[in-house]
Amino acid sequence: MTDDNTSSDALVIERRFDAPAELIWQMWTVPEHFKAWYGPDGATIPVAKMDVRAGGTRLVCMEVSTPKGAMQMWFAGEYCEVVENHRLVYTESISDENGNLAPASDTGMPEGHPTTTEVRVELEDLGGHTKMIMTHTGIPGDSPGAAGWAMALDKLAAHVEALGER
Repeated sequence: MTDDNTSSDALVIERRFDAPAELIWQMWTVPEHFKAWYGPDGATIPVAKMDVRAGGTRLVCMEVSTPKGAMQMWFAGEYCEVVENHRLVYTESISDENGNLAPASDTGMPEGHPTTTEVRVELEDLGGHTKMIMTHTGIPGDSPGAAGWAMALDKLAAHVEALGER
């Protein structure tokens, strides 16, 4: 795999964490951990329902403050592949609070934004450290979504570091 975040059809980000793969896995699969880091700076995650098994569903609410007040964005998806501590693949679609798919334009996404995208997280245990490669197919490397992922993964690293200091 390469560290290429400039593809027109997929964002690929590679990160290394000073933590075991088991802990990084929990960051992606345990709702309380996921809510602590997911989303760009300033976003909160009031809802993260995650049935982490192949065929299981997920429903996530991201809330951001805007000049007009709080705005919620809902994302629904299905887990396609779950290999504990190694590989997680799920779909993600813009939805309403009940998981019903919604047009991307409902949240201000540009024309042509895909209805459903795929997130793949691959973890490699490096003896107490972890190499993570996150691929979000359908999100261009130069998009606002790419910037959001970079911020979220910075928050993930900070959350893992804070857990290690306890």
